[in-house]
Amino acid sequence: MLRFRDAAVTDPDAHALLEAYFAERALGFPAEQGEYRPTFPDAAQFTPPAGVFLVVVDDEHGGELVGCGGVRRIQRRPETNEVRFEVKHLWLAPAARGRGEGRRLLEELERRAVEFGAQELVLDTNANLEAAGGLYRSAGYSPVEPYNANPNATDWFGKRV
Repeated sequence: MLRFRDAAVTDPDAHALLEAYFAERALGFPAEQGEYRPTFPDAAQFTPPAGVFLVVVDDEHGGELVGCGGVRRIQRRPETNEVRFEVKHLWLAPAARGRGEGRRLLEELERRAVEFGAQELVLDTNANLEAAGGLYRSAGYSPVEPYNANPNATDWFGKRV
């Protein structure tokens, strides 16, 4: 089982994991969509109570860092004024996948967002990330209208909590 540790996005461990995530995304990004454009997160947006960033540690393998993810408060839902948090940069290294740990990480991020007052969670993804899309749908996320202009995204999901 993996362990989740709070980290500033400027922490060297968090930064290295984000670099690995961005590198993997760039390699697999569909050529017809142009070039993948990574954006390192703003630390203030992932600092409680505005949000949180987690690094994933594999204690069974010497404390190896194998993933990351965060949630951050974003603009309220315009139609209802509900407090929204966005799931960002949810990623596990290939060796850590396929054991249900991605779901555990998503659930922990959701739990943290609810503690900060979230009424809705949203996220964006790319259609070529089929496993991620499957995870989000199986966790209760449904398609929503785009809520941002992320050039890397093709699909947007939301879930009331």
